[in-house]
Amino acid sequence: MLDRPQPVEHRVDVQIEHRDRLRREAAIEPDPVVTAEPAKETQVIAIYGKGGIGKSFTLSNLSYMMAQQGKKVLLIGCDPKSDTTSLLFGGRSCPTIIETSAAKKASGEEVEIGDVCFMRDGVFAMELGGPEVGRGCGGRGIIHGFELLEKLGFHDWDFDYVLLDFLGDVVCGGFGLPIARDMCQKVIVVGSNDLQSLYVANNVCSAVQYFRKLGGNVGVAGMVINKDDGTGEAQAFAKSVGIPVLAAIPADDDIRRKSANYEIVGVPGGEWAPLFDELGAGVADAPPLLPTPLEQDGLLGLFDSDDDGKAAPLIPATAADMNGKAYVERPSLEVVYDDA
Repeated sequence: MLDRPQPVEHRVDVQIEHRDRLRREAAIEPDPVVTAEPAKETQVIAIYGKGGIGKSFTLSNLSYMMAQQGKKVLLIGCDPKSDTTSLLFGGRSCPTIIETSAAKKASGEEVEIGDVCFMRDGVFAMELGGPEVGRGCGGRGIIHGFELLEKLGFHDWDFDYVLLDFLGDVVCGGFGLPIARDMCQKVIVVGSNDLQSLYVANNVCSAVQYFRKLGGNVGVAGMVINKDDGTGEAQAFAKSVGIPVLAAIPADDDIRRKSANYEIVGVPGGEWAPLFDELGAGVADAPPLLPTPLEQDGLLGLFDSDDDGKAAPLIPATAADMNGKAYVERPSLEVVYDDA
């Protein structure tokens, strides 16, 4: 049965009630302007560098020192090798988020924070993980890992600093995720006085520049020089692209031996405490900058020498060169029309 139309008097009463409610809402004074200090905002910092350059060493000691400075720090390993936190826990590997999630899902259980996040002396740490060798894309694993982090409440966590350890291969969309999607406020590059690590650092600067042109906000806060032997190429690179050097960790045998034994060197009162104390302050305070990445020749120019091989000519190859003795020149099938 169809509803009967309401009487005109009823519709008028409804309109009057609606009008009065709007007037009452409009009469409510707005809240006063907030003049207090803003609430704490988490700094999310992505650290990039070539594989093996010492990101895990730097981050483990940095996060440890920042925690001793009274900061609440979360260290997340975003390297498929899942070795970011091994130094922090004396060589022990943390169960990764991806592997734990898969195992829990298979048994019909939900992942809990305690399954994947572990603590040492005030540092919270976890590993995203990645696919097995030859069985998947590491970058896609990173994207999946962050999806799982969001399900665990990542955006609601209360930290002063979240440090993300990333491989420098920002050509891969997964590893470039924090820059591309503004997931961090700033980037720090770890490099050394060698061409390959500075090539990676330069690529990171290029990625930051590219996404800034597209409207992104991420900048490069600076560079950490690891295994610094004093030759100066990394210092020259930082100056050329327009970023500060936040710390230069020397190529010291004591650091090498302690790191190999999974020993934290950035402890208050220790020999290397001033270095990591200063680095902690620099990482916290350094503003995100827009770098000016170098062209290939400029990068090679950091390693000047009298005999560097850069004058070798580019000699085009021919089909005869490629085929050797088996080469037989064939007539062209191209149709050439006479000018009308």
